[in-house]
Amino acid sequence: MDRYVVIGNPIAHSRSPEIHARFARETGESISYERMRVDPGDFARAAGAFFAGGGRGANVTLPFKVDAFAFAQERTARAREAGAVNTLAQRDGTVLGDNTDGAGLVRDLTANLGLALAGRRILLLGAGGAARGVVGPLLALAPAALVVANRTPGRALALAKAFAAAGPVEGAALDAMGGGYDLVVNATSSSTRGEPLALPPGTFAPGALAYDMAYGAAAMPFLEAARRAGARASDGVGMLVEQAAESFFLWRGKRPDTAGAIAALRVS
Repeated sequence: MDRYVVIGNPIAHSRSPEIHARFARETGESISYERMRVDPGDFARAAGAFFAGGGRGANVTLPFKVDAFAFAQERTARAREAGAVNTLAQRDGTVLGDNTDGAGLVRDLTANLGLALAGRRILLLGAGGAARGVVGPLLALAPAALVVANRTPGRALALAKAFAAAGPVEGAALDAMGGGYDLVVNATSSSTRGEPLALPPGTFAPGALAYDMAYGAAAMPFLEAARRAGARASDGVGMLVEQAAESFFLWRGKRPDTAGAIAALRVS
């Protein structure tokens, strides 16, 4: 039975094992999939030991996506673009790094939530590994503007500069990011850490969607604040499932159904 894990810290909350167990049942694949908690600074050793012991692949979540990029021996084009890796796969003795976050987010926004983002204004909160993975795919939707805002403005400016050739992107501080956004994506770690993330009045345009990459209870403070401001709101369950399906396809060569998994997570 091929072994897979999801690596992160914290990790006890992760729903990835049940998602991949469902995918395996539906596609007839025989795999095991477990959580792996790793201490900061120990990613390379822990991931190396897992693959040396016969592990076939890993998903990587906060705060290790940049560590996973450095760990990978080869990288896909979208991983190189993002500068971050959320999926590792053993390929003939070489560990390949990929980034399925952007594809997962875009599919959830467009196919599942029905958003048309061409010509719209997008605000991306955060400039870490989670944000890096989605800037390129969001710009590929041809928005009017994509603003990356971060508590440390220099990181937002650097991320925007890295993608300047891909579309209309700029960096800003959280207190100088303007307003009137049609889509606001929270890619910060504030939700998983239980920290409040207050947005100034006017952040949301009429009919805007607030989207938290976290899911379940962790996403509720951000989403409830967005609803009070008049925005629609969605957590990241759809993104979680869609990026997992991309990972599963990379590992097993089969693309699982996602609608059933999304529905099951929403009611559990």
